[in-house]
Amino acid sequence: MRIILLLLLTIVLAAPVASAQKSDSTRVTFILQSPGLPDSSKVYLTGSPAALGEWNPAKVAMEKTGDQTWSKTVYLEKTGSVQYKYTLGSWERQATHANGQALPNFTLKFSGDTTVRNEVQHWIAQQAWTITGGITGTVQYHRAIAGNGLQKRDLVVWLPPGYEKGNNRYPVLYLHDGQNIMDPATSSFGVDWRVDETADSLIRAGEINPMIIVGINNTSDRMDEYTPGEKGTAYMDLVVNTIKPLVDQHYRTKTGPKHTLTGGSSAGGIMAFMLAWEHPNVFSKAICMSPAFKVMHIDYVKDVLAYTGKKKVLFFYIDNGGIDLEEKLQPGIDEMLNALQQKGYREGKDYFWVRDPEAPHFESAWARRMPLALKLMQGKNSHKKNN
Repeated sequence: MRIILLLLLTIVLAAPVASAQKSDSTRVTFILQSPGLPDSSKVYLTGSPAALGEWNPAKVAMEKTGDQTWSKTVYLEKTGSVQYKYTLGSWERQATHANGQALPNFTLKFSGDTTVRNEVQHWIAQQAWTITGGITGTVQYHRAIAGNGLQKRDLVVWLPPGYEKGNNRYPVLYLHDGQNIMDPATSSFGVDWRVDETADSLIRAGEINPMIIVGINNTSDRMDEYTPGEKGTAYMDLVVNTIKPLVDQHYRTKTGPKHTLTGGSSAGGIMAFMLAWEHPNVFSKAICMSPAFKVMHIDYVKDVLAYTGKKKVLFFYIDNGGIDLEEKLQPGIDEMLNALQQKGYREGKDYFWVRDPEAPHFESAWARRMPLALKLMQGKNSHKKNN
């Protein structure tokens, strides 16, 4: 079962839909035409802000306004951009190309009241949702891993080329949102991070050191588990004291912090940072893609600034895009980079930051940046002090 809503950072970043337009909001009307779609069809609009349902495929219903035409008016921030999609009530019935492949997100940039028109001619039929797994390499699964006060979850363990033939031990990268990292059959919108293909090709080309990759699946409590708080602490305890020992027991791993990495995107990005920051005796490096360092009720910058101890031997890869939700995350990322500098961390030595201003908050964007992240973390000449 796909946990679609949990794969993106879906915290409330926009005001709820109001009955009357507020002075600091923009009125946006979405009009959809779908030739051939029965007039009795229930059509939904979905996107990242709360007014568009926070990527819930069946929350914001559109109104039938004409022959094969549906409409919905919402109130968004005064200026900005938004990504959105159309569905028939589930991700198994979303808008597609003629070949059945899901349409990419629509993007709208606005600076005042506006009306946008889209046309969709094809939809996934309920019985046609047949995306199959496309994992490159050898994987093993561990089911129903339990943590104190947490929902059970599965693990997927990717083994590097040559693992079965030798006795070598390998570094381990622990990635959050495990459903999303390597299998399009379980990933949001059928798009994964392609970490399996990327790691396989880089290892075979000799550009990175071979490593084991562990995907830790999320649950419906994702936001609480991946951010500061009681469940966030419990999740870190699960990773450190249950999942890592399990992996070390079953596979030929290099167990020390120099060889133990973590990574994630969005809320998973802040969790990766938290694990390294709070458990430097376990992790030495963290991949933080589009991390939610400081937004709404979340503020991990203050935790870093409050630290007064010895500088921790850590290396961070941090990146972000520039569209829609990425714009909301930028101030917090800027503050965290400043906080790291205040604590003596130097760009290019202790951390590396990448900004892609045209990139959205989406799996395909993280997949495009993954090769650089892996090269910086596990490249042949990467940060030898931590290898």
